[in-house]
Amino acid sequence: MLIITARIPKRRLIAGTAAALFCLMAVIAGTAMRLSGRAAAASAEVKGVRGNDQRVEYLEGLGWQVSEQPIATEELLIPETFDDSYTGYLALQQEQGFDLTRYRGERVKRYTYEITNYPTGETGAQAALLIYRNRVIGGQVQAADGSFLHGLARPAEQTWAGALMI
Repeated sequence: MLIITARIPKRRLIAGTAAALFCLMAVIAGTAMRLSGRAAAASAEVKGVRGNDQRVEYLEGLGWQVSEQPIATEELLIPETFDDSYTGYLALQQEQGFDLTRYRGERVKRYTYEITNYPTGETGAQAALLIYRNRVIGGQVQAADGSFLHGLARPAEQTWAGALMI
């Protein structure tokens, strides 16, 4: 059996331990930040959207200027099963981080607002939010005449052509 002994001054022992703990905490914090970033990207849902002012504020936070009051308020039933006609719409919602499959069979409200600053200057653009129990669970920007449909994020002036033309 081989035994090795060493004399380490107390100050060096404390400094080395502190440095090792600091490195360990930095690794843990980095991992936690990476994981929390993934969770945020995985779900775009926003809780606590209780009234009209907060819905308008949410849309303004995305860069839209909208009418003060919704132009339409509807109650919708998310179907229990989605047929092929929902494929494109579900994909649009998932691209934004929304998962409507979690709300199968639930009644939701859709609030539609007129957009006054659409990048192309087009009139009749609308933003619709799907709300379930004071939570934004989906939404889209659409033309009143059905000529385009895209996610809630405001496209840059030069990339607006990425909207889905119907």
